[in-house]
Amino acid sequence: MHRFANPTRFMRASALVLPWLAVATALLLGAGLLLALFVAPPDYQQGESVRIMYVHVPAAWLASAAYLSLAVASAIALIWRHPLADIAAQEAAPIGAVFTAICLLSGSLWGKPMWGAWWVWDARLTSMLVLFFLYLGYIALVNAFDDEERGARAGAILALVGVVDLPIIKFSVDWWNTLHQPASVFRLGGPTIAVSMLAPLLVMALGFTLFFATVLLLRMRAAILARKLRALRRAEAEAAGRFAAGPRDAAGSVL
Repeated sequence: MHRFANPTRFMRASALVLPWLAVATALLLGAGLLLALFVAPPDYQQGESVRIMYVHVPAAWLASAAYLSLAVASAIALIWRHPLADIAAQEAAPIGAVFTAICLLSGSLWGKPMWGAWWVWDARLTSMLVLFFLYLGYIALVNAFDDEERGARAGAILALVGVVDLPIIKFSVDWWNTLHQPASVFRLGGPTIAVSMLAPLLVMALGFTLFFATVLLLRMRAAILARKLRALRRAEAEAAGRFAAGPRDAAGSVL
């Protein structure tokens, strides 16, 4: 694992992968939006409002997946002191928070015509809101310390504790009586959603996944460059301080 911990090696590899990821992301999201808006049929009960599903559901999936990746990266950083794992976790958090916000906002837009209310304290909605606060708490905690290492360690512990919310989000519709319908895509008996709706949904989900990977790599590259720049500035400041101090004579004057 430490073979991939070299930032220079990561920068070279990510520079090769990023263009392909970006093109694939654009193609999949474009195709997914085309299928979702113009090809997929309206629902016989929900009508055209069902099209919100093609953004809401992938955003919900990626909100949970991003947090899981954050937690895995945090565990790797705590156990193996992987230098890139902390960066990956810290750069994944804002992306996951945005996906969670999109999920909550699109869910409110979808819930108003379906449930007659913008918000209800449904078990899944509430657990998703908790996930959003976990993201915000992680971001705040990491940046609350002057010592980057202490902040990263505290954030990693919070991230690992927060993993308990993921199964609650997933199984809340099975454990409690909620307004959300049970799982209709990932279930033991196979999907119950029509293929004409399932195909655009999966294309959008794959597009969202590649978008997450693309933005994560971009943010990690930017973070690595920012750390290098800070290290150079510290080295220059220390060198300048040593030069200003210089060797002194017995009277205390700089020689």
